[in-house]
Amino acid sequence: MLIIPAIDLKDGRCVRLRQGDLQAETVYSDDPAAMAIQWERRGAQLLHLVDLNGAVEGQPKNQAGIEAIVKSLSIPVQVGGGVRDMETVRRYLDGGVRRVVLGTAALRDRGLLERACAQFPSRILLGLDARNGKVAVQGWTSQSETLATDLLKSMADLPLAGVIYTDIARDGMLQGPNLPALREIVARAPMPVIASGGITKADDIRAIRSLGPRIEGAIVGKALYDGKLDLQAALAAASK
Repeated sequence: MLIIPAIDLKDGRCVRLRQGDLQAETVYSDDPAAMAIQWERRGAQLLHLVDLNGAVEGQPKNQAGIEAIVKSLSIPVQVGGGVRDMETVRRYLDGGVRRVVLGTAALRDRGLLERACAQFPSRILLGLDARNGKVAVQGWTSQSETLATDLLKSMADLPLAGVIYTDIARDGMLQGPNLPALREIVARAPMPVIASGGITKADDIRAIRSLGPRIEGAIVGKALYDGKLDLQAALAAASK
């Protein structure tokens, strides 16, 4: 199972939010590329990048910072936030990004998701962000009435690389993952699953890993930045 450090970019800086609240940010670095290099040197095999401004505004706002990160690394990255058209998908993938995450578009523009999967099979990830079991979009500023499990079911026939499931209530709260919800997603998903939200300690990693071989990895953010979880300890928990 992969341990995937997250780098969230807002106004060109590396930050972490609480439950996706743009007003509740903690700045960890003014140099996201240097932070990415640090995670690579410590053993990360994949990084998860999010353009927070882009997620809310609907178009990339931190592309220069993301491009700098991609150029500075030898490990792959996956990118989400503000990807709402094929031009953006193509620009990221042609620019060296391994996989692109579509979240809002998956709910609001099924045609885009289908075109992206057709043109770039196994390079598109479904970003499934849920609050109380229902899908949130637009940088988590808009709540839908669509159940996460229903949206996931509708994607069964697409050549997706996988699904990233984030429990918004747990994100940035250091209270552990929502294992029952994650277990349900794993049971229903016909593709690999990446867990996100609330991961705080090595025991959380082991609990997620125990959900079965369909779990591809776990995205970890605030716990790494705050020193609650050491990356080496997380990697060890994921491999044993």
